[in-house]
Amino acid sequence: MATSKSRLGRGLGALISSGTTTPKPDAPSAAAKPDAPVEAGPAGYREIPLHQIEPNPYQPRREMDSEQLHELVESIRAEGLLQPVVVRPVGDKYQLIAGERRWRAFQQLKLPSIPARVMTSSDASSAALALIENLQREGLNPIDEAHGYASLIRDFDLTQEATAQRVGKNRASVANSLRLLSLEPEIQGYLGKNLLSVGHAKVLLGVEDSAERLLLARRSLEGGLSVRALEELLKHGRGGTGKRRRMPAATAAALTDIEKKLTSHLGARVSLRHSPRRGRIVIEYKGNEDLQRVLGRMGLTL
Repeated sequence: MATSKSRLGRGLGALISSGTTTPKPDAPSAAAKPDAPVEAGPAGYREIPLHQIEPNPYQPRREMDSEQLHELVESIRAEGLLQPVVVRPVGDKYQLIAGERRWRAFQQLKLPSIPARVMTSSDASSAALALIENLQREGLNPIDEAHGYASLIRDFDLTQEATAQRVGKNRASVANSLRLLSLEPEIQGYLGKNLLSVGHAKVLLGVEDSAERLLLARRSLEGGLSVRALEELLKHGRGGTGKRRRMPAATAAALTDIEKKLTSHLGARVSLRHSPRRGRIVIEYKGNEDLQRVLGRMGLTL
């Protein structure tokens, strides 16, 4: 992790001074004019009116956590802004390169301007720096990160190798991240909300059939399966032969329906291990009393 951060630091850290503390913003005065020209401030920074700043269209973070944003608002209210935003001139406005959450926090505080570092940057560099900042802060979910790499490749005609160099990663890391985008949207949603891990995704990527992938992802989520448990489930599903079992979508859907009906009837989780020649039904229970209850539902007594 330390090596990865040092690589990223070479990309963005050289542009933004992490040790600079900007005084807490003053409340807007009655005499403040929102259309006042940008004025140079200390240490080469500028105070730029908020309305002159636009968000970065290549921002990799697709959703802003409202709770974290509220915490940032309160931190800025109490301590001031610890790090200016970074912008670039675009026409008669400025476009954010780094610091969208800080910019949004200033909007919530209803402050007229924000300390900013102005720099010249191409579209590709701006997109790369936005991704680097989010990777440095370790706040991106795996799907947002993958979309960030995909944007650099798609929008700026970069290779995976060039993209990796831009963001200070190795090519294999970028390639593995991009593979996540081949998963079904439902599974990507689980990853984006951190309901499933990248480890789960790697296991699911080894399954060719889409319906089977979805079935395994849902079972992992509902059962709280670890990556190891998912691997074992997949292994048993293959009949222990090591060869991938291909299951038609209709068959997978029918098995899921049967599992749901049995689970509802018995009041216990039920899973099917099915193949055309043989299979088994696994019923989960908790302790002796639960076993007796399940057997009672089946019309059996000890």
